[in-house]
Amino acid sequence: MHTAAPITTALAGSGAGAAAGASSRMRHARISPLAAFRTFWPLVSINRTAVVVSAVLLVVSAGCDAAAIGIVGVLTDDVLTPGDLAAFWGPAALWLGLAAVGAVASAAGGYLAGWTSEHFLLGLRDRVFQHLQQVPPDSLDRFGTGDLVSRLTGDIETVESLVASAPVELITSAVGAVVFGVAAFWTSWQLALITLAATPLIWFGARWFGTLMRSATRAERDSNGRLATLLEESLANMPLVQAYGRQEAERSKVHREGRSWMRAGLRQIRLSSVYGPMGELVETLSVLAVIGAGAWQISEHHLSVGGLLSFAAFLGYLHPKLQELGEIVVSAASATAACERLIEVLRTGMVQETAPRPDVPALAEPVRGAVTFEDVSFSYPGGGQPVLHQVRLDIAPGLLVAVTGPSGTGKSTLGKLLLRFHEPSRGRILLDGRDIAELPVDEVRRHVTLLPQDSMLFDGTVRENITYGRPDATEADMLAAAVAADAHDFVSMLPEGYDSPVGKRGNNLSGGQRRRIALARAMLRAAPLLILDEPTAGLDDDSTARIMVPLRRLTAQRTTFLITHDLRLTAQADLVLHLTHGTAVITAPGQSSTTGMEREHHAA
Repeated sequence: MHTAAPITTALAGSGAGAAAGASSRMRHARISPLAAFRTFWPLVSINRTAVVVSAVLLVVSAGCDAAAIGIVGVLTDDVLTPGDLAAFWGPAALWLGLAAVGAVASAAGGYLAGWTSEHFLLGLRDRVFQHLQQVPPDSLDRFGTGDLVSRLTGDIETVESLVASAPVELITSAVGAVVFGVAAFWTSWQLALITLAATPLIWFGARWFGTLMRSATRAERDSNGRLATLLEESLANMPLVQAYGRQEAERSKVHREGRSWMRAGLRQIRLSSVYGPMGELVETLSVLAVIGAGAWQISEHHLSVGGLLSFAAFLGYLHPKLQELGEIVVSAASATAACERLIEVLRTGMVQETAPRPDVPALAEPVRGAVTFEDVSFSYPGGGQPVLHQVRLDIAPGLLVAVTGPSGTGKSTLGKLLLRFHEPSRGRILLDGRDIAELPVDEVRRHVTLLPQDSMLFDGTVRENITYGRPDATEADMLAAAVAADAHDFVSMLPEGYDSPVGKRGNNLSGGQRRRIALARAMLRAAPLLILDEPTAGLDDDSTARIMVPLRRLTAQRTTFLITHDLRLTAQADLVLHLTHGTAVITAPGQSSTTGMEREHHAA
């Protein structure tokens, strides 16, 4: 399995920036089918042998068909016309042999082509998903969840039709057209010239329809993504929809987007409905011209009846091949729209991974958790004013720092910078004296535990959710974490204990129970640096009181950044970091942030 490097390298070579702020430009990027093919073709390198073999087998099948058609002419002239049964057996045996070889080649070639396509789908989906896993969560906000799912499913299948299936179809159709065309010329070059006179019409018609189909497909895929996002959002918020009596409003939104998708789909259908019959009309005109000219050649004894029948059979195979070539042009233009949508995702910037350097040692173990911000500033792409401005902090290991301030002042941004979801615009962040920008992302995150405001449980068992951050944890460690998080008692009362399903997003549990499962997960991870984002938000007084003790256990001996508006939590902090207008002010618990105790934003 290859990494995603071929994609990112190709995209970088095309001049794509990594910053998500260029999204408006990326949204409308247009590429040619050939450029799209070159971008995604490296991903099928492991299957190229199968592609070549399947194409050869399908060409062999076409050759057998052409040879069999020639035998039809022989049987007509040497067996049927004179009524000579003795001359039948040899051509018949040869025809049967060719049919058997052609059938085996066709079946094997078709299976290999399908095998290649399915492996390409699997590989491309894995690579795109791998890329998304390395993109900062905020950078994906411009894509709705439903739209991303649409791109990972329908768009990838469409890309496969261009990159994996199209080469085989192009080779077999082109070789088939050449084989049957040469056979037709061999039989009657005059009739063949008449037939080929329609080829330019087919080609230019395919190019024209391809341009129209590309635009129609882009509109259909975009509309499909918007509808998927709308449905995902509405279904996820159904309790609120029902409680506020907004069912009709949601139905109207879904209906409007559904109509938009329907109109885009109908445009595709109209184009497809016109293209097929136009090709058939051209083919009919060509056949009628051939029959007329063939009748004249027979009357002048320039062509036998068997020869005309053979030519008609060659023509019957040649026209579909020419039609297939035209359809490949149309489908390639259509698939390019899906390629553009995938490239938009792949151009969304990842956190810049730090290449391993032998001269830069790893963090010394055990990591103590000392955190330093050296004049750190940060602005979101396209955000204008900096969210953080020259923040200077020096947090000793094991301190509990409460982070407060109005909304939008950068409280959550601090945590994102520590997790390297983003890189500082200026300044450095040090962990135990080491610049985290010089360390691999995975190594930094291995020493940080995030407890988000939303408990974020997965649709699995209680055990799977607690051990999510440490899948190799022992049963004893898992139970100890559950006891420390005050979760063991209620889990033991569940029907299947730790093997009980929590439901999607933990819906089988109460809010307080979900929070304690998340606390147990954080405790089991046992990282020296902890980020708590509003751990009591949305809980009643009883549930809040219930988790206060496990919260204190969790923060003990860990450097903790506690993002909160809850005064009960700030009162227990060692330091209070108040953020306002992008600047940081350090105070002691219970002190006003306006007392002037800035000490150059520095605390030991």
